[in-house]
Amino acid sequence: MKQGSKHKLCRRLGSCVWGSPKCPSNKRPYPAGAHGKNRRGKLSTYGELLAEKQRLRAHYALTEKQLRIAYSKARSGVGSVPEKFMQMLELRLSSVVFRSGLAPTIFAAKQAVNHGHVMVDGRRIDRGGYLVKPGQTVSINPQKSPSIATIAQRTDVVVPPYLEADTQNCKVKLDRMPEADEIPANVEVIRVIEFYAR
Repeated sequence: MKQGSKHKLCRRLGSCVWGSPKCPSNKRPYPAGAHGKNRRGKLSTYGELLAEKQRLRAHYALTEKQLRIAYSKARSGVGSVPEKFMQMLELRLSSVVFRSGLAPTIFAAKQAVNHGHVMVDGRRIDRGGYLVKPGQTVSINPQKSPSIATIAQRTDVVVPPYLEADTQNCKVKLDRMPEADEIPANVEVIRVIEFYAR
C-alpha cells in the first residue's frame, strides 16, 4: 500500500485504521472527493466483509497474498481460527516493532526491519514476516540507529500486556502469546474470516 493512499482508505472506511488522532477521517469520516459527503447507499453484505478485510490488511500493511497465506496457515491444525489468525499477524516482526513503540507507524517498522536495523536474540533479521516466538527479544542498536532510539523514548505509547518493553535500551521481549481481546486492532476479525470462507 502506498504511503499517500492510507488516509484515503481511512476516509472511505469512516475511521482511522491505525487510531491516529491526526488522521483526516476524524474530522471528515466520509470518502474523499467533491461528492464524498453526499454519497448514499448502504453496503451489501459482501461490501461490508470486503471493507473489514481491507481494514485489517491496511492495519498491518500487508499485501493480499500475505494476508491470504496467514489465513491459510491459521486454518490448519487445531484451535480457534480467528485467534490463530490474529496471533499470526500480531507476532510478525514488523508488528512487534510497531506495537512496542520502537517505530511510530507500521510503515516505519517495516522499513526498519527491511533495512536491517532490527535484531532478534542478537541476530539481524530483515524479514518483516518473521514470526517472533515467546521468550525472544527484539532489539535495535541505538548507536547505529539514533533516530529510532529517539522515537523509542516516547511516553505516549501503550504497550500491550504480552510485550515487555525496555525503551531505554531499545528492546522488547515477547512474554507470551497474545490473547484475542488484548490485540489493539480495531477490526472485526470474524468478518474477515467470513470473507475468505465464502
